[in-house]
Amino acid sequence: MKHWLVAAMALLGTAASLQTVCAAPLRLAEIQTKDRQTHQYTCATGKILRVTYWNASNGQSFALVPVKGRPMLFVDTLAASGVRYQAGSYVWWTKGPRADLYDTTAGENAPPILSDCVTPVR
Repeated sequence: MKHWLVAAMALLGTAASLQTVCAAPLRLAEIQTKDRQTHQYTCATGKILRVTYWNASNGQSFALVPVKGRPMLFVDTLAASGVRYQAGSYVWWTKGPRADLYDTTAGENAPPILSDCVTPVR
């Protein structure tokens, strides 16, 4: 019984410290961001995504996109049109007010896992 109590207390302490870490704002001393924008997208399935974008003074940009209920930090990559962001096996590809989410492990010609996500033009 005593071991169970020690394990439970350790787990609670770890959970509390992780919550504090997750709540901290994004800060990278080496990369200075110029601006931050949050857009709400409504996808063809009716799913609503809140995506936050950061543009850095060095020309790089980032997107915080929820994937399967978890926020993931995407980094811009080379694209023929629009802006293509990558995080692990996921790609968030924006073209004007429209975006699609792909899982690259599904194959090169696989359809997006979320398509026709649109945000109002500002």
